[in-house]
Amino acid sequence: MSTIVPAPDALVGKRFDVAVAKMTGESRSKSSELISSGQVRLLHRSSDRSTTLLAGDMVEFDIVDREPEPEPVSMDMAIVYEDDDIVVVDKPVGVAAHASVGWSGPTVLGSLLQRGVHITDYGAPGRQGIVSRLDVGTSGLMLVCKSELAYKEMRRQFSEHEVVKTYHAIAQGDLAQDKATIEAPIGRAKVSDFRFTVTPAGKPAVTHWDVLERFGEATLAKINLETGRTHQIRVHFSSIGHPLVGDHMYGANPRLAERLGLERQWLHAMALDFRHPRTRVWTHVESRYPADLQHALDVLRERREARSEA
Repeated sequence: MSTIVPAPDALVGKRFDVAVAKMTGESRSKSSELISSGQVRLLHRSSDRSTTLLAGDMVEFDIVDREPEPEPVSMDMAIVYEDDDIVVVDKPVGVAAHASVGWSGPTVLGSLLQRGVHITDYGAPGRQGIVSRLDVGTSGLMLVCKSELAYKEMRRQFSEHEVVKTYHAIAQGDLAQDKATIEAPIGRAKVSDFRFTVTPAGKPAVTHWDVLERFGEATLAKINLETGRTHQIRVHFSSIGHPLVGDHMYGANPRLAERLGLERQWLHAMALDFRHPRTRVWTHVESRYPADLQHALDVLRERREARSEA
């Protein structure tokens, strides 16, 4: 049976074999073979591996003799709150919110289902119950809906910014103020399909932050978002000259990350505050730092103490 999907926005302008590799998770050479054999093709126009993918293209997959690999389960993904309506998980780094083309790792939704947690059928196919997401490279709290009532109400709360989402992040350098707001529109960067940037053509984005601890070379901050743009915290802090420690995509110093033993951006979804969708009781759920972020924080404190004693 054939599967037809629209060309992803992030892959428009790419060679067809490169796009297919991204969409399937196959190597570029394997993707070229699939195109040459006709198992992957563009609808309504001829194509070969070097064809440029255009906006509005429809890609048809008719791949044979390919056994689907079962999705791995994230067994270390803790459930920090659960009742008949919602479940809040502490998502580890390296776990996606839901399945997507080209992603073969564990997901929050798949891991919950395979662990026997009931999830509502409401929501887009493959994204049932999900009303907000975290990036693969960001750890922390994520809420998934188990009932129809919860899905409708929590989707409303998130869309109307009634849910208080609190993040902790370590920004490179010494932030000049103890608290501030960054208000700058964010859109896709022209230099890369996977990066975002502050641009007048972007969507409005508002980030509030308060300093929690200073290290001289870096600053731990508590962050609350009024909006939920892709990579919002990472883009906003980079735009003021203080990229998140470990965030090489947005200009962080790789040597500092190496000294801290950090292999990703120091960013954690620390707390969620919301009205329970059924009881209307104001609910607070809180996380702890995962081991890699805690280690980096400890090293920063040790380095600060060593400098003060020198």
